[in-house]
Amino acid sequence: MTGDWAAVAQAINQRMAELDISQRELTDRSGVSKAIVGELQNNSAQRRRSRRTLEALSTALDWHAGHLSAVLAGHLPPRPGEPAPRSADDLPGRLAVVEHQLREIRQQLEGLDAISDRVAQLNENVTKMLTYVESDLNRSNR
Repeated sequence: MTGDWAAVAQAINQRMAELDISQRELTDRSGVSKAIVGELQNNSAQRRRSRRTLEALSTALDWHAGHLSAVLAGHLPPRPGEPAPRSADDLPGRLAVVEHQLREIRQQLEGLDAISDRVAQLNENVTKMLTYVESDLNRSNR
C-alpha cells in the first residue's frame, strides 16, 4: 500500500497529543501491537498495512474508521457518521458518499431558505415601520 506514510505518522502523533493518550493506551484501545503502532508513529517501516489496522487505529483515535486510509491516500478524511468508500473501485461506497453530500447540501439550502424567509419578514416589518414613521412625521409637520 503506497501512500503518504509521513502524513499518517503526523496525524497519529497529533491526535494522540490532542487526546493526551500514550502509545500504550492507543495499543490497548485499538488492539494493534506496540511494534506496529511504533512503526507508524515514527514512519520507520513503510509497508503494506491491513485496512483493519488503519481502521482500528482511526476508531481508537475517535475518528471515522476510514480516516487514516484517507490520509494515506492524500484525501480529505471523512467525518464521523459520513460514509467512506473502501477503495477507488468501490462504486456503492462512492455513491453513498455522493448521496450523503447531496443530503448535506439540501439541508444547507433549506437553512438558507429559512434565512431568506426571515429576511423577507424583517424587510416587510421594516417597510411597515418606515411607512408608519413617515405618516407620523407628515401628520406632525402639518
